[in-house]
Amino acid sequence: MTALTAKEKRQQLRKLLSQEQAVCAPGIYDGYGARLVENAGFPACYMTGNGVSASLLGLPDVGLVDLTMIADHARRVASCINIPLICDADTGYGNVVNMRRTIAEFESAGVAAIHIEDQISPKRCAQMPGDRTVLEFNQAVAKIAAASAARSDADFVLIARTDCVGAMGVEEAVRRTKAFAAQGADVVFVELKPNPDILKQIRYLKDNVQVPMVVNMDAGEMVRGLHARELKAAGIDLAIYPALARGVFGHAMSQALAHLHSAGNVSGFADQHMFTSSQYNAALSISEIESWEKRFDHSYE
Repeated sequence: MTALTAKEKRQQLRKLLSQEQAVCAPGIYDGYGARLVENAGFPACYMTGNGVSASLLGLPDVGLVDLTMIADHARRVASCINIPLICDADTGYGNVVNMRRTIAEFESAGVAAIHIEDQISPKRCAQMPGDRTVLEFNQAVAKIAAASAARSDADFVLIARTDCVGAMGVEEAVRRTKAFAAQGADVVFVELKPNPDILKQIRYLKDNVQVPMVVNMDAGEMVRGLHARELKAAGIDLAIYPALARGVFGHAMSQALAHLHSAGNVSGFADQHMFTSSQYNAALSISEIESWEKRFDHSYE
């Protein structure tokens, strides 16, 4: 398969967002996970800042990952897959001046889309307990305007996120997302926490902001239980699953370690719960590398 350019991946994501079926983007935090997502047939993947913080630093998502760290990591992830990579860009790593470098770094990294949130710095994962403190309205809108203006590739997808609902309500989220869209955001993202009215909130937000909308599918069982066929009707254009890879890995690795600790070996466990060497290598497309090697190394003849 011919490798797509960064621009082609961005155009692909824009096309996906305009279709009748919602885009499902499983959450990953490294190149291995991204390859597994692509191999499974998904059209895009989502790199969670929470997972990157855990993977690179072994620390929770409290604003410790900086622009250079995540952009460098995103570059490696984006380069190993042929589907669009959507990346968490936290608060954009500064003010309206910083937005120029933030956009430049992610564009250079080959990322298809980023989302920038309106939390104050240092930010905290929105799904942690308590409400998040957000920027004053005009400051939040100005950052999105600056990010939009900073793009050198018009196909680079800018997602504007607000974390204001907990402290300020849904109407403020409508106000902010409308303003974000007016300033050039292609997609909006309202971070919601589990609550009995979450599906009504999503539908209300979508009806009031006529641009594509992202929903965090980790926001409770009512959202997580939606089938892929039901997403678009619910008001969801892009469904991200940030906890998928990090949650599966944490659970599976803990089970494997517990087995090894108690049994003293992985006999039996490995047969049922682990990739074989051939499965692992296949997931990383070893055959492509071997074909390339044979093409130029005539010792194989």
